[in-house]
Amino acid sequence: MRFKRAALVALLVVAAGSAVGWLSLDKETRGFLAAFPTDRNVLFWKESQRDAAFRALDRLPFLAKHRVVPAGNTPSPLPPGSPLVLPLDVDAYMQGQRSAALMVVHDGKVRLERYGLGFDAAGRWTSFSVAKSITSTLVGAAVRDGHIQSMDDKVSDYIQEMKGSAYDDVSIRQLLTMTSGIQWNEDYGDPQSDVAKFNNHQPEAGVDALVSYLRKLPRGAPAGTRWLYSTGETNLVGILVSRATKKPLSAYLSEKIWVPAGMEQQATWILSKTGQEISGCCLQAATRDFARFGQFILNGAKVNGQSIVPDDWFPQATTARTGINIPGRGYGYQWWTYDDGTFAARGIFGQGIFIDPQRKLVIASNANWGNGATDPVASAAREVFYKAVQKAVDDEAAAGASR
Repeated sequence: MRFKRAALVALLVVAAGSAVGWLSLDKETRGFLAAFPTDRNVLFWKESQRDAAFRALDRLPFLAKHRVVPAGNTPSPLPPGSPLVLPLDVDAYMQGQRSAALMVVHDGKVRLERYGLGFDAAGRWTSFSVAKSITSTLVGAAVRDGHIQSMDDKVSDYIQEMKGSAYDDVSIRQLLTMTSGIQWNEDYGDPQSDVAKFNNHQPEAGVDALVSYLRKLPRGAPAGTRWLYSTGETNLVGILVSRATKKPLSAYLSEKIWVPAGMEQQATWILSKTGQEISGCCLQAATRDFARFGQFILNGAKVNGQSIVPDDWFPQATTARTGINIPGRGYGYQWWTYDDGTFAARGIFGQGIFIDPQRKLVIASNANWGNGATDPVASAAREVFYKAVQKAVDDEAAAGASR
């Protein structure tokens, strides 16, 4: 589906690489990069090129720059639990997903952890739109810290260059729920889409490239009345948080989540051509740290017993704020929601964090789907896997109760 193609607004500006750059990569990565792509459109890369690139976007000298997200000195534990007995063939599932990593954490214990595509726990894989849910959590932190006064504040209250545009009518809440009503086309196959036009847009002097483009867009529907997926607007959310906190987004992420949640490795965040973290995409992190993020959210994002977000944040953020024309599904604050109370972060080509609060369950996955960015067959299989894990947990609980 068109709205799931979110990924690379202003991501890749490709130029010639240098021999020094190649030699700076580890031996394993250099082996995968023998045929690395030389064009900017990930949707048209070959499968082998994606296998190489998704593990190394932040280390390639001919791609966009990045900022480091420092981790702390004390990783939070992910103790092993007993192996989870699943009613399906995990190896076959991973092959069908072209899975790079798969983790199931139940009640804080690792019940399953496997890797593929030559990837392992030491590597970092790009998030694609999984970053949207992380950016959303930083909005909650900024509200809690007093940097953002209200979710009903207008976007132009924080990004002055937006004054006089259609965003004068758009609240931060509407930006997060993708109900701004601003006209936007995210069809990567359409050369006249906003994604294509933005990549060729020359920003006005002294204005962020994204702001320069978005402030000229017309209104397509009244604010709050229509859901329309827009990675460009999630990138705008990142700019808003940076303006409100007066900090780079990567620094605020380290301060509010990466260090207190006990991430094991530093992460990196790819920058736009005007030096802003691309907040709708492109956070490189270890799969175990994506799982830790899911566990952090599951536990209420608490640090020393105090949540980093307002008390009512997650009940709003992780339940449907708007419909998406799929029965039983919805969209919260940059989280995909299910009517049974579960929710997920999702990125193209099979990246995901699935969270089930009732079962105390987190499933983190990284992949390179073989049939394209949205791959409906692989997507459906992943939903079946989620259900299989839930059933296995329920069967264990029932067996334990009967003893």
